[in-house]
Amino acid sequence: MNKNLRNVAILGSLVIFLYSCGMGADARQFPPDAESRVKKNIEEGRGFRIFDDNNKGGSGNFDFASSNSLWRASLDTIDFMPLASANYSGGIIITDWYSSDTNSSEAIKISIRFLTNEIRSDALDIKVFYKKCATNESCKIIEKSENIKKQLSKKILTKAAVYEKETKVKNFKPYKGKGTVK
Repeated sequence: MNKNLRNVAILGSLVIFLYSCGMGADARQFPPDAESRVKKNIEEGRGFRIFDDNNKGGSGNFDFASSNSLWRASLDTIDFMPLASANYSGGIIITDWYSSDTNSSEAIKISIRFLTNEIRSDALDIKVFYKKCATNESCKIIEKSENIKKQLSKKILTKAAVYEKETKVKNFKPYKGKGTVK
């Protein structure tokens, strides 16, 4: 039974592979010149180019972290802390435990979750955890008060607003208008 299931899976995969390769397609529908075929395939969305300057938008455009003011401001605000995880596509930054004194029994950990890319007060979900250890084996971890969350949020949003403004000024292109028609 297991062998038959495997054979069916292999046969199904082979059929899908051959179909996706264009087996059985009418050759008259495709130009004989390779450049023309490539152009036709790209226009129909069957191909892609890595360095395409003529990309009109669509699924090939990605917003990178460096262009997101909120993401940059968050990383800049907590840059003194070691990062455990920073996942731009997942929209979360998690720091590792941080203590200003290497021998201290107290440490903090911050997680910032992005709810939107817009710069607004409800864009971030910030959690601050506080760890206090009497010994290495007995540690108590609690979520820190709202005051630290509010301060972090305010600092991040302020920096993000500044970054956003700088980006708009840098990318501003004045309208040159058309000359008079003669």
